[in-house]
Amino acid sequence: MNILVSGSLAYDRIMNFPGKFSDHILPEKVHILNVCFMIDGLRENFGGTAGNIAYALSLFGDKPTIIGTAGRDFEPYKNWLIGHKIPTEHIKIIEEELTAGAYITTDKSDNQITAFNPGAMKFSSVFDFEALTHKDTIALVAPGNLDDMYNFSNVYKRKKIDYIFDPGQSLPAWTSERLAEMIEDSKIFICNDYELQLTQEKTSFSIEDILERTEILIKTKGEFGSEIMLLENNKTKTIEIPVAKADPVNDPTGAGDAYRAGLIKGFMLSENDIIHGARMGSVCAAYCVEVHGPQNFHFTPESFNERFESVFGEKAF
Repeated sequence: MNILVSGSLAYDRIMNFPGKFSDHILPEKVHILNVCFMIDGLRENFGGTAGNIAYALSLFGDKPTIIGTAGRDFEPYKNWLIGHKIPTEHIKIIEEELTAGAYITTDKSDNQITAFNPGAMKFSSVFDFEALTHKDTIALVAPGNLDDMYNFSNVYKRKKIDYIFDPGQSLPAWTSERLAEMIEDSKIFICNDYELQLTQEKTSFSIEDILERTEILIKTKGEFGSEIMLLENNKTKTIEIPVAKADPVNDPTGAGDAYRAGLIKGFMLSENDIIHGARMGSVCAAYCVEVHGPQNFHFTPESFNERFESVFGEKAF
């Protein structure tokens, strides 16, 4: 099956601050804020929504197609993707820009301050959708270039391709009308609890209103697992999916993207069984939070299957 993943490609520069932000930010002085946090180290990781999801899918043996843009400094990242047998021919290189970069500082209380340079992500990507058929394609529209997100969702609707809509960090940029339009006719609308509340505030939709526009709503809740919501006899049915325990818990960066990769894989394997997909997402996310960085975890299909069975009492595949 063709798996299309559109979204961002980025270098994540992750820094640790060995104190608490709250000890250095004076509420009465925020109007003249001028602070410097002395970090105790910096790690550069390959990241971005499309890259993270594609990487996790490659561990299952899949070869997802990344649709996105990158800059003149992309060569090391490209070699990493090729090394994991992930196609890169549909990644458009913008020579006059750097690849998008996230600069993430985390304090001892796991609070994060992030600065993001979109770089090449400011440019639309290019992909020929005409050869695709709805019978053997699933797509994920993840946070990235806004024109791509909007245009691709419309293409998938026109071609009757099942797509997962994941607005994530892009939510503040959308008008209520366009956000509603992209939710409309999506197979799955996925977001965390904060993003769901923001979606409802922007659109004035109730949960039932959203479910009248998408088949399945998934709300992720971090350490508290996730919820599947769908309409059954015109009423909202909620299914709780427990978190798969991580040991140790090191870094939440990229866990949501890992969840989405597991969700896609499980959804494909089980002939659209969303519960099985969400459970696979839960286990995949646990692998991610056990290491630092969004693409530094590893598993084989065999080891994943064993871990899944230990959590849910059955085989993943």
